[in-house]
Amino acid sequence: MSQPLTAEIQLATRNCIGDALARSVMRQPNKTALVFGDRRWSYQQLDDAVNRVANQLIDAGLQPGERVAAYGKNSDAYLFLWLACTRTGLIHVPVNFALVEDELSYIFNQSGARAIFCDDSLAANVEGLNGKIPAEIIGSLRSEPSLGNQQTAPQGLDILAIAQSDGPASVPTVELNESDVVQILYTSGTTSDPKGAMHTHRSLVSEYSSCLLHLDIREEDRQLAGLPLYHSAQMHVFVMPGLLVGSHIHLIETPLAEQVLALLEAEKISSFFAPPTVWIGLLRHPNFDQHDLRDLKNLYYGASIMPEPIVAELAERLPGGGLFNCYGQSEIAPLATVLDPKQHQRYPASAGMPVSSVQTRIVDPLSMKTCAPGEQGEIVHRSPQLMVGYWNKPKETEEAFSGGWFHSGDLAYQNEEGYIFIVDRIKDVVNTGGVLVASRDVEEALYTHPAVAEVAVIGLPHEKWIEAITAVVVLKQDCETDEAELIQHAQQHLAAFKVPKAIRFVDSLPKNTAGKLLKRALRTAFG
Repeated sequence: MSQPLTAEIQLATRNCIGDALARSVMRQPNKTALVFGDRRWSYQQLDDAVNRVANQLIDAGLQPGERVAAYGKNSDAYLFLWLACTRTGLIHVPVNFALVEDELSYIFNQSGARAIFCDDSLAANVEGLNGKIPAEIIGSLRSEPSLGNQQTAPQGLDILAIAQSDGPASVPTVELNESDVVQILYTSGTTSDPKGAMHTHRSLVSEYSSCLLHLDIREEDRQLAGLPLYHSAQMHVFVMPGLLVGSHIHLIETPLAEQVLALLEAEKISSFFAPPTVWIGLLRHPNFDQHDLRDLKNLYYGASIMPEPIVAELAERLPGGGLFNCYGQSEIAPLATVLDPKQHQRYPASAGMPVSSVQTRIVDPLSMKTCAPGEQGEIVHRSPQLMVGYWNKPKETEEAFSGGWFHSGDLAYQNEEGYIFIVDRIKDVVNTGGVLVASRDVEEALYTHPAVAEVAVIGLPHEKWIEAITAVVVLKQDCETDEAELIQHAQQHLAAFKVPKAIRFVDSLPKNTAGKLLKRALRTAFG
């Protein structure tokens, strides 16, 4: 008969996120862990900063299980607040820094955040919700004196100032469990109000192990982190696994093309992740070929489908780098499948195979019957990486796990060897005359035209066709074409029913702050 574990054994064998970080710190305490602007933090300094913030949160009266919202752009302070939550039993709620008014209020209220920490530059948005949100503590992530810190942090809680202080750096004595919820990741809310995916220490640590195993993340890596930390991919696929293995993380606020290219060269960056829109922006920058990027070895992309012509262009213009396609979503922490550099040579359009801790099927979403190779269906998962549900949304949670598998909402198929090919988001498939067309097929064809820089295909309401396939196009600098030429080009590469009924030209495509294309905005603008 098994005996209950003593408190000492539980502590010694626990594997919460803070425990995993402590092990990394002990391996190389003096190595640089994090660079942000002119501030550099060794692993020991980072660990001490996190503990100082954690102890201050406890002293402020915050209790385990209470929600702490982070509303800011990338910074070292943003990372310290997150890691402090992992050591105090608090639940971290990352908030898209582009949200304002009703969208912002919704997340603060739906999560029941008792504390909100924001950049001073965003404080006015929080102050405008005074009396409409439950937060009792409003603090600053990083003080900007010119904006008046006394107004933005009346309780005197400034995360960066605390991290840089000489306050107590001892590990907080808080009882933690691997099954505790540690973060609520809100979905983008493309079709309804955002849902908060609840992740535990266990789900995230499981996912970090998968990242380290399948993405070639190493101690000697010099990682450039430019995508928003509120987004699960940057935080949980790259920054956190990098810290746990001892990598050097160079954090920047936003991935501006000129700055990224300069840093890749000057800092001898070996690892960089970006969604397709950012990679396309780098490739189209007029100075791209003038930068020496020989140290860049691992080229990661994900968050949305990468057009195959862009994959080929990356491989051609950065021949010394290995391409990794990372597919997943916030509900699975978020990495589900990987296509590594060797696999790219065989199936460059594939999303790869499930990582070791994820079990994936392609099914008929109604019958849950497994699809035959080549047959399209919905991707469903089982994994310890999965969320434990949506915060205060039991109905949506039950629907998401219908049939005992998590339903991704993505349309895909597998080939005979088990490689997964993403067709589209189910909601982005165009119903033209009763025939379903994947927007990706049309986009791939148009990307082969030499004048096209970016393209997004949507379905717009139509009396005859139900939905008319419409391509929204951004042209390359100094290139010209017209609607007739692009339609003729599409006719040469697509079946007649897939050819766009209309082409719309724009200067840029709408994207969120994580670089993800917002097709709903295009449907609204042109519909």
